Amino acid sequence: MKMAKNERQECMLRLVRAREISTQEDLARELENEGWQVTQATVSRDIKDLGIIKVTLPTGGTKYSVLDRTGDVAPGRLLSVFAHSVLSSEVAMNLVVVKTLPGMANAAASALDSIHLSGVVGSIAGDDTVFIATPSAEDALAIHSTIRDMINRNNTDI
Repeated sequence: MKMAKNERQECMLRLVRAREISTQEDLARELENEGWQVTQATVSRDIKDLGIIKVTLPTGGTKYSVLDRTGDVAPGRLLSVFAHSVLSSEVAMNLVVVKTLPGMANAAASALDSIHLSGVVGSIAGDDTVFIATPSAEDALAIHSTIRDMINRNNTDI
């Protein structure tokens, strides 16, 4: 049972990295195409366990994305730290300015960097502020929307 769960979750990670999947139903269908029988509840639990998040694309659509650089930190925990440390997010032209609790900007920036959001040119963190540079105002709005969704998702899980 444990081995099957690990193999299913590895398959899920491969699929999310390789394809633009935007709903749990699409992900369940892709898993079934790979030979896995899954329920929506299983897919939902795996998404949470693996720290898979939904990101907003500059086009306005969404897709699932995987945290890649977590080291020894569980992806879900990294997202939780992010969501609990961010106070606000604002767009300023092609910049996203994220305000955090004092001393938490580096952790928030690390979480964002590990998602590898498209449209991020670079980011820099101070003590309680993260600046995210994007190539366009549309990219900045998409990243702002993703940050808002990450915070809201975690707050509904509490």
